[in-house]
Amino acid sequence: MTARAGLIVALLAAVPLGGCGLTPLYTGGGGGPIAATLGEVEVAPIDGKAGWLVGGALNERLKAIGGGAARYRLNVRLDDKIVGLGARSDDSVARERRTLRARYQLIDVASGAVVLDATAGSDAGIDVVGSEYATIAAESTALERLSETIADQIVARLALYARRTQPPTS
Repeated sequence: MTARAGLIVALLAAVPLGGCGLTPLYTGGGGGPIAATLGEVEVAPIDGKAGWLVGGALNERLKAIGGGAARYRLNVRLDDKIVGLGARSDDSVARERRTLRARYQLIDVASGAVVLDATAGSDAGIDVVGSEYATIAAESTALERLSETIADQIVARLALYARRTQPPTS
C-alpha cells in the first residue's frame, strides 16, 4: 500500500469518529475544570503500609493535576488480604492471591456531605517459592502494583464525578 493510499484509509476511518459524541475528559489540560476540581481534593491519612502506598499514589496523581485549596476530602478504607491457593504434596501453599479493596468517600469540606461513595479493587497472583525472602518480596511487589492500580481507579472515578458536576458548556 502506498503512503497516499494509507492516508486515505486513515482519513476515511476517522470520519465516523467525529460524530460519536466522545470528548476528552481532561479538556483544557492542567488548567481545565476537571483538573481544577481534582486539584482541590485532599487525601486523608490511610492506615497501614497499604494505606501509605495508596495515599502516596493518590497524592502524587492529584497534586500533579492541581494544587488548589482543599474543597474536598477523600477518606479511604482498605482491606488487604492474602489467601493461600493450591497445595503441594506436602500440604504447603503453592500460590497466593493478594487482594486489595478500597472503599472511599469524597466529602465536601464546606457542608460535610458525602458526594461520592464508591469502591475500587484489584488482585494479584503470587507464586510461593522455596525461598521465604523471595515470597515476601513478591508479596511486597504485588502490594505496590495493587496500590498503583487502586489509586488509578479512584482518580478516574473522581474525574468522572468532577465531569458530571461541571456546569454544561455551550
